[in-house]
Amino acid sequence: MYGDPATIRRVLTELGDTWAVVGLSNNRDRAAHGVAEILQRYGKRVVPVHPRAETVHGEQGYASLSDIPFPVDVVDVFVNSDLAGPVADEATRIGAKAVWFQLGVLDEEAYHRTRDAGLDMVMDRCPAIEIPRLAPGL
Repeated sequence: MYGDPATIRRVLTELGDTWAVVGLSNNRDRAAHGVAEILQRYGKRVVPVHPRAETVHGEQGYASLSDIPFPVDVVDVFVNSDLAGPVADEATRIGAKAVWFQLGVLDEEAYHRTRDAGLDMVMDRCPAIEIPRLAPGL
């Protein structure tokens, strides 16, 4: 329900290649680190968003989405579910085209708000799992 195949395909292949990854830091033990690496392997520009604004995988980090000085296509969210809604709202404010909530990140109200604002939304899925399935088409 929260990640129909057509929306997943569109987000991964049509909406653009600049992905802000909220929660991405240099901590290799966190899922965001490995997922960001896979996204880069598939040609995505990964922009770290974390309070420490660390450079990760060669990309300058920013403390918040609104600090990013260039357009962002997709906002990939690796924060607790109770913090995810405000991130989705900020993604809408900065003009992102889509929001992707990672596995286990659930907020139905944010899902509907984001879709109602005209953005594509995927929830409780992982792009690192989905993008290899589309590899022949990329």
